[in-house]
Amino acid sequence: MTAAPSSDFQPADADFAARVRGSFAQQAAMALIGAELVEVGPGRIVMTLAHSARVTQQHGFIHAGIVSTALDSACGYAAATLMPAEAGVLTIEFKVNLLAPARGPLLRIEGRVTKAGRTISVADGQAWQPHPTRAGEDQLVATITATLMTVTGRDNVRH
Repeated sequence: MTAAPSSDFQPADADFAARVRGSFAQQAAMALIGAELVEVGPGRIVMTLAHSARVTQQHGFIHAGIVSTALDSACGYAAATLMPAEAGVLTIEFKVNLLAPARGPLLRIEGRVTKAGRTISVADGQAWQPHPTRAGEDQLVATITATLMTVTGRDNVRH
């Protein structure tokens, strides 16, 4: 049995896309690594992350910690699309699989909700790049499964 497509999700907040975009614009960590939010839908977001010297490790690949950071945010923002306007989201656990060196030049990072819960949600994400040897094909760089907690009633945790 497969998970329901994210298009089946109904956001609790009609203005979810603007709220998520506004929150993303305030996240200094995403600005620091150069990640951009390019799509927002119910239970799903897409970001991009360009290869640059400031995010690489000693071999010239995008650092695994940077890829993991972007994937974590993708899952968090995917979950945030389904939450009430007054709620925030915090990751409480994640597992990343690094499948190929992140060469770029541009990673496409997708986050999508697998299970939306009132308090706990699960989201999955993938990071893709152009395949280094097969023109026109994408290569899967990394995957993530994240468990996220809905947070309400705390002024310092909001979207």
